[in-house]
Amino acid sequence: MRNFVLSIAIILFGFSLASVYRNRNENRTVTATSLVQLLPESSAGKSKIHIDSVTVSSFFKKYSNLKKYKSDVKALYKKRNYNSIWFDDKGLIEFAHLLYSKVNQLEEEGLKSKVAYKDKIDGIFNENAADDLSSTDTEIMLSSMYVFYAKKVFQGIDTEKIKEMGWFLPRKNLSYENLLDSLLVDPKLLIKNENQLFGQYYKLREVLKKYHQIEKNGEWNRITMDSLEAAYKPNDSSKTIGKIRQRLVVTGDLKQDSKSNRYDAELMASVLNYKKRHGYKTDYLLTSKHINRMNIPIENYIKSIIVNMERCRWIAPELTKADEYIIINIPSYKLIFKKNGKNELESKVLVGKNMTETVVFSSNITKIIFSPYWNIPKSIIKNELMDAIARDENYLEKHNIEWDKGNARQRPGPKNSLGLVKFVFPNTNDIYLHDTPSQDLFQYEYRAYSHGCININKAKELALLILKDDPDWPIERINEAMKGEVETPCILKKKIPVHIGYFTTWVNDNGEISFYNDIYIRDDRLAELIIADDSK
Repeated sequence: MRNFVLSIAIILFGFSLASVYRNRNENRTVTATSLVQLLPESSAGKSKIHIDSVTVSSFFKKYSNLKKYKSDVKALYKKRNYNSIWFDDKGLIEFAHLLYSKVNQLEEEGLKSKVAYKDKIDGIFNENAADDLSSTDTEIMLSSMYVFYAKKVFQGIDTEKIKEMGWFLPRKNLSYENLLDSLLVDPKLLIKNENQLFGQYYKLREVLKKYHQIEKNGEWNRITMDSLEAAYKPNDSSKTIGKIRQRLVVTGDLKQDSKSNRYDAELMASVLNYKKRHGYKTDYLLTSKHINRMNIPIENYIKSIIVNMERCRWIAPELTKADEYIIINIPSYKLIFKKNGKNELESKVLVGKNMTETVVFSSNITKIIFSPYWNIPKSIIKNELMDAIARDENYLEKHNIEWDKGNARQRPGPKNSLGLVKFVFPNTNDIYLHDTPSQDLFQYEYRAYSHGCININKAKELALLILKDDPDWPIERINEAMKGEVETPCILKKKIPVHIGYFTTWVNDNGEISFYNDIYIRDDRLAELIIADDSK
């Protein structure tokens, strides 16, 4: 084995690798692309290494800290009739080196995990190390390293833990055997594999690299207010303005630093962009609230990117492959309706307050109800309605509420709490998407006011788009149905997938990252779980 082993050091920059390796007779440097192109030429499974179920079991008795990977490793070999994966008739295959380099650079994936028996694995790739692993142990050790990497990068923390955190979006099914097959055929998928990882993951990974570099360069300087003024506005001059300018260059909101301390037109445009990325009202006023946000340590921003990369590991990429679907991100208070890959509609939303959090899950919109009744949940009747009636005996009449077979419901009308249209998607949480008469609430930055349902600012526009191609529902019929007089259901001929997620960071198609407030305080808990998982 040692006669073939190459000494290799691979440094990753973004999606490209520079790989340097040496064989016995020559030194040569190759790019990642050329190295990857060579990999499929190796034909695994031709070596004479003896492996069977007994051998695998014996290995995990000897290396007990890898025992949790035993069943997955056995499955790898069973599928391959217990042939070698990592050796061919020439020796160790090149793909093993590429995988080893990725294991050594897990921090770029937002992880700090260390595989057990790392010293033994290092020895496999160091021709000067003592040869204390048998060829069989080397083979199974590398398979264990593969499963370790695949679990950490492609799978993430286990399903039960994420459910405890209130995450009920469908989890992808990951086959380690099939994934390995695809990687051996196309090793570039080890660098970027959007069939296995939600595309947002790779956007976040690129930004993580940028923020690590900012941290390394020491560019995240604290901004102090040098004025007693409560806020800064255009044309103000202050040393604080100069520091804000420098920060906005670092974050990419401003192209270059003019060193000016005046709040000029150039800075105005970058302030608007910064505010948009952080969920603020897009005006030119800079207050202590905004400066305090800028002064959050960069390690906190890095942590936010990392926990959202973890969330991306849980998502089945096919969720966003439908021709049309709706995605709602709770922390950003935003709904997007996508059709044929394009954003057809963006709308502000209201989500559940802390005591009645909106649940993270997926479903399908099956019908639209125009001018709906609001069937008031028993919890609201008990905790709110009865108290209101006790204070005002005319409360029901004033709010157009009636008793119906022991239950309370609000009749259709412009003041109905559901507004003039409701979008129904079956779920056990009794959550739906609806219009609201409280349109003034959409002007606020903080919009967690509901009992768990999602109130949409552009409800009628969404209904029109969904029914755009339905000849049975022309705009005239929709307008008539939305007069607030009679409840009118519309059964959709085509169900519309709706995905409710929780992402406190999000990168758009231009590579710009947005940071949103962690309104349900979930990031710190997830960061703790990642750290705990990394220590295993």
